[in-house]
Amino acid sequence: MVLGLLSMPTQAANTDAMAERLKPVGELCLQGMDCGGAAPVAAASSGSLSGEEVYNQVCMACHATGAAGAPKLGDTAAWAPRLDKGMETLHNHALNGFNAMPAKGGRPDLSDEEVMAAVDYIVEGSR
Repeated sequence: MVLGLLSMPTQAANTDAMAERLKPVGELCLQGMDCGGAAPVAAASSGSLSGEEVYNQVCMACHATGAAGAPKLGDTAAWAPRLDKGMETLHNHALNGFNAMPAKGGRPDLSDEEVMAAVDYIVEGSR
């Protein structure tokens, strides 16, 4: 018995179908990159958020789990040495980043006031 090879049109169709299935679903364009003329879209805060809202949207990813050594909300022992440095230092670390924590928790669209309100919220729950 002789096995037949796929005809050229069928082979091309299979190759095209495979390429379609394997193509990326999207592209990443970082600030400062030329992304084919696409206008940059900046994330924007939907208005003034409370400290609790910022915590729930951004901070809790690390401060509820202890990820990357982040002190957990409510862990008074972990927060005590940080509180000894003062609120100005805590605000500065949250705004500008510190150790594994990115500036503004990785959300540059947040206002300084929103970030500081989140710090105040965390501190109040961790005294």
